Amino acid sequence: MSEDKNPFDHAQIDDVIHGRLRLGIMAYLSTVSPAIFGELKDKVGATDGNLSTHLRKLEDAGYVRQEKRFVGRRPQTRVFLTETGRKAWLTWIDRMQGLMRAAE
Repeated sequence: MSEDKNPFDHAQIDDVIHGRLRLGIMAYLSTVSPAIFGELKDKVGATDGNLSTHLRKLEDAGYVRQEKRFVGRRPQTRVFLTETGRKAWLTWIDRMQGLMRAAE
């Protein structure tokens, strides 16, 4: 982590990731990518609409991408963590660890 003059500066925390549901999405995708939409929905405890809204925000930031396809005759959406998303996730973790270290 870079040494900040103010270790309690929370202004550099990525608000796109820091939202509670988006945080769960990013955490899960950092370990399982791609994830099937229904699987992701169950893991983060979201509704279809709520998950779609938050995925759109993450997608607009370039952190995730969605791929729609058919498996048999059923539609399936797979959600991938992008390289930009992985970097943003690691930066978020780094900043949170810096805040925790400063509070010790």
